[in-house]
Amino acid sequence: MKSNTVLQIVIGGYLVLFFAYLFLPLAFMGVVAFNTSSIPQVTPWEGFTFHWFGVLFADSQMWQGLGNSFIVAFFVVIFSVSIGLGATLFLTRMRFKGRDGAYAILVSPILTPGIILGISTFLFWDKAFHLSGGLWTAIMGQTTFISGYCMLLIMARAQRFDKTQEDAAFDLGATHGQVFWKITLPFLRPALLSAAALAFMQSFENYNTTLFAIGFEQTLPIYIGSKLRQFISPAMNALAVVFIVLTIIGAAVYEYRRRRESVAAG
Repeated sequence: MKSNTVLQIVIGGYLVLFFAYLFLPLAFMGVVAFNTSSIPQVTPWEGFTFHWFGVLFADSQMWQGLGNSFIVAFFVVIFSVSIGLGATLFLTRMRFKGRDGAYAILVSPILTPGIILGISTFLFWDKAFHLSGGLWTAIMGQTTFISGYCMLLIMARAQRFDKTQEDAAFDLGATHGQVFWKITLPFLRPALLSAAALAFMQSFENYNTTLFAIGFEQTLPIYIGSKLRQFISPAMNALAVVFIVLTIIGAAVYEYRRRRESVAAG
């Protein structure tokens, strides 16, 4: 047997094991959601049903957690992208001795464990302003580290900016506001959109920081965690199936639009 054949077999086997490791748990989860059994299991198969989806959609706590997740994510996107944009402009436009130190401080929350961020946020707002834990403290706790990710994304784009465009605009009599809105911001728009998408996903799925900062409120990840601690219901598998389907639909729509744009551009 040739060495190339052996190599192809090894690579093929590795890919099979790799994708099986990734997708078999998802397949198991999907099958369980349609099993009549009240215990999450594939065997014995007791019958096909959509009952667990009905149980899921009838759960008011799930809808409340979902709504809270969207509210928190909405404000986290606004705050994080704004802070990230301001920090980017500050670090890329200003030249001062403490620039590296300021950069390290702005990035440090990314390296801090989420539990510490959540607890410190809760204690700060409670002791300093007598504000009990809730959606606001969850927003602040998440923003402390998500804004760092946004800053890094926007900064990567800003460092490729040709400042001679701004100089030309100033020479033609443009104001600082006009230069920012007409030149700088349009150039940064792709990075801002990417930062907003990242901030939303980071916020929506966050558990550790939110758990310790939100008090008695709950978001969707906290709702799922509490349900799994109490009893592993097949309704949670139904929720996972819903997210998988939505992800596949979103990816398919994006790919369809991308191909149409490529055909139109070509």
